[in-house]
This record gives sequence, C-alpha cells and structure tokens, in this order.
Amino acid sequence: MMQRLNLPIHGAYTVTSELHHDSRGYFREWFWGGESEFEIIQGNLSYSKKNVIRGLHVSTAAGGQAKWITCVTGSINDVLLDLRPNSPTFLQKVAIEISAGSGIAVKIPPGVAHGFCSLEDESVVTYLVSSKYDHESEVGIYPLDPEIGISWGVSNPILSHKDSNAMKLTEFMFKYEKSMESHFGN
Repeated sequence: MMQRLNLPIHGAYTVTSELHHDSRGYFREWFWGGESEFEIIQGNLSYSKKNVIRGLHVSTAAGGQAKWITCVTGSINDVLLDLRPNSPTFLQKVAIEISAGSGIAVKIPPGVAHGFCSLEDESVVTYLVSSKYDHESEVGIYPLDPEIGISWGVSNPILSHKDSNAMKLTEFMFKYEKSMESHFGN
C-alpha cells in the first residue's frame, strides 16, 4: 500500500510505501507505473559521500524532465524549487528528509529544479526520469545562492565544479524565464 501526500509545490508529491520486515531485512515497493504520471525513459543512480550537494538541476527543454526519486541507502535532504513562471507556487521551495528506511519516494514535475544533500556516507539515490540526459538543456542553479536560502543541513558542503560555478537564481530567471514560461505554462 502506498500513501500519497501532496507537497507545497504544485504537481509535486511524496509516496510512502510500507516496509515489509523479516529476519532477512525488508522489502519495499518504491514505484508503481500508475503513480508516476509520466513515461520512464531513463533510470539513474548516484552514490554520494556525506555533505555532498548535487543540484539544483532543471531541464529547460520543451516538456522538461519529470523525476521519480528515492533514497535506497543512507539519507538525504531532498530539495525542490519551482521555476515555472505560470505556476501558483512559482519560486517556492520545499525540503524533505528521505532515508533508506523511510519508504518515501518523490515525484518532481517538469520545470521544478531538484537537488539533494547527502546526510551520511554512502547515500544512494535512484531516479526514474521522463527524458534522456541532454547536456544542452540541463541547467544548474547555484545551490548555496542566498537569494534562494536553502538550509541544506550541513556546515561543510561538497559541490562539483559544475554546481560550484552554476548561475544564481537571478541570472537563471533573466536568461530562461521566457522559455520556462512557454514550456511550462498552465
């Protein structure tokens, strides 16, 4: 049985599945095809050390990229930022702590930036996505931008070169607001 909870970002929600424990460990269903509301084109997996921040990333392509994510080992602080100018929750953010034993998966709609911080070593996150990775349309937003004000839950974050040099929110909006508006209008 999966329980759905809408998040304060339009079209985003969590699904929590029951964990079935026995002497071997546990079993969990983390995805049902009828729940995703998008066709799965690619599956991704990331492995992160403690304090690693990955993101914020969003696809600016027409149609964007929906994501269905969960943490299968360790724990993360998962963050969503609505970048759809026509959305009733435009520029709102939400953070959800997800651990391997929580049973939580998150559905992220197209046009919503996503990132997470690994709260412990060996955190593994799996993603099901609605489109193949496209270097030209994936854009990063600097995750430590004070204008966004995300509390990642770590004092010494570790970022990739790409994420450390990503544009700030103001620059992103100046460069992409029109295309985001046309691609993700309500």
